[in-house]
Amino acid sequence: MSNSSLGFVLILLALFALSASADVFMSIDCGASGSYTDENLIVWMGDDDLIQNGEAKVVQSGNAATDHVMSTLRVFSTRKKNCYTIPVDKGEQVLVRASFYYGNYDKRAAPPSFDLHFDGNLWETVETSSEDVVKYEAIYVVKGDTTSVCVAQTKPNQLPFVSAIEVRSLGPHMYSHVDAVYALFLISRTAYGTNNTVRFSDDAYDRIWVPEVVASGLNAVTSDALFIDVNTEDNPPQSVMQNAITTSTTSQSIPLGTDFPAKEVSICMNMYFSEVTELDSTQKRSFQVYINNKPELGTTVVPPYGKVNELTVFNMTASSSTSFSLVSTADSTLPPLINAMEVFYVSYPLTDGTNNKDVQGLASLQNQFSILKEWGGDPCLPSPYSWDWINCSSDATPRVTALYLSGFDLSGPLPDFSYMDALETIDLHNNSINGPIPDFLGNLPSLKKLNLADNEFGGPIPSSLSKNNDLKLVVSGNPNLCVSGKSCQTTTTDGTSTGSSTSVGRSKKKSNKLPVILGTSIPGFFVFWGIVAVTAVLHRRRKTAAVAAHTGGANRPNGTPQGGATNTSMADKIGQAVINEFKVNIQEQVTSEIADQINQAVQNAQQDGRNA
Repeated sequence: MSNSSLGFVLILLALFALSASADVFMSIDCGASGSYTDENLIVWMGDDDLIQNGEAKVVQSGNAATDHVMSTLRVFSTRKKNCYTIPVDKGEQVLVRASFYYGNYDKRAAPPSFDLHFDGNLWETVETSSEDVVKYEAIYVVKGDTTSVCVAQTKPNQLPFVSAIEVRSLGPHMYSHVDAVYALFLISRTAYGTNNTVRFSDDAYDRIWVPEVVASGLNAVTSDALFIDVNTEDNPPQSVMQNAITTSTTSQSIPLGTDFPAKEVSICMNMYFSEVTELDSTQKRSFQVYINNKPELGTTVVPPYGKVNELTVFNMTASSSTSFSLVSTADSTLPPLINAMEVFYVSYPLTDGTNNKDVQGLASLQNQFSILKEWGGDPCLPSPYSWDWINCSSDATPRVTALYLSGFDLSGPLPDFSYMDALETIDLHNNSINGPIPDFLGNLPSLKKLNLADNEFGGPIPSSLSKNNDLKLVVSGNPNLCVSGKSCQTTTTDGTSTGSSTSVGRSKKKSNKLPVILGTSIPGFFVFWGIVAVTAVLHRRRKTAAVAAHTGGANRPNGTPQGGATNTSMADKIGQAVINEFKVNIQEQVTSEIADQINQAVQNAQQDGRNA
């Protein structure tokens, strides 16, 4: 078989392994456009269609050598956090890797620091480098049908960015020693005894195995097995198991570098062992894992030939001062060896995220108004980084309590977001939202403030809103609503008509910038000024009558001055015109219910004047 044919077969086998072992295999080159395949047969795609915010940048040429993927990045200067959202299968276990290469793209020679999140959980504080690519990797079980990777600014003038994001599906039983409510954060993944980095296509899950420099007193050895069965729980690749390190004598131990942080953390370590040669009956290789110079695990390792023995250390804490080593047992004739090792620290329990009802409601808003799709990731979590236009409760599973969407240039009708039954405030004013006011708004049990001003809503106001005395409702600036001066019908919560409301006295809407506030008791100042107007007219009436009585005795037999009847009639007309104008203005500012009560107050005042 020719080399080209062999290469083609290897590609097919790699792709077959990929399709068989991974449901999700997405590689995102942030800041790039189009797609391409790299030397490891990984297909990379640009992020133009995956995120709406941020700015694509190119790193400076002449810096540390970088591959094609690290030559671009996307930087974010707005939003509390910016997120990439990747579709996955609910309950799937994934490996997610985020890479960052500053490359002095902004010519400031100031690599930034910022926070990295996934699915509402704090992942890591990213410390970028002027020269090196920084990678962070997490393994976890997703709780929804998407997973999100987010960056958030934590320091002034230090803008977060992303160079690459990779998502790989893992087998359902892999890394199962740690409960699914936790994530594993990679510290190191080492291939001992080799000089080359191992990843896809040698590893179907595209884990990156980094070669370890052989320390003094240790020897690199190669297996003579033609085939190594790697069918263990976590399926290390064959190419990793073909090499190992060992010592020269059984009296020497193998120290294991872990790179744990200075403070103690919960840990998980996977160690992989495979015998490099077939032993005869006089040979034996057995050893134990010592922790702080003691065989704490009580497990003896005997590496199998042509197979893999996996040993996992978990349910313990460790720090940089904790030592791990491999020490031969007393009856071993051969020194210890190790082929590969993965070292993780374990997260705090993962959040369940924002309440699912609120997530559904927010998704309805985002589907209707495309500008809102610029926000991704968990809406409320981590708590300092909720979406810019919502407020959330402080519950372990937060609820969305407020929507602040004023001036977002939203247009079209409101979608149904009635799932969001913890909402207390909704501010939608100063947009171009049209159609009827949805009846479900009046059925939100916790709603206290609803501002729909300066939109294009039309038709009646649902009675579930207008009759809600606990709700502050603002609807001014919607010329097609019934309160703008048109005869209309209010509606009940089931959408049926309750009959015509009182028609407003003028067909032309007067210019008025005062908000219309419904669903509350009659404002006292409306009644007060109505009574003041009536009282003023009646007082003028009495004064005119008194003057007439005083002057009429000398001038006319009946005591009525010349022209007195005309003046009184004119005063009555002027007063009545004032009252009528006041009534019209009141009717234009309040619902028919309020206008009726003011009419009654005016009539009572007039009756009192006549009785006087």
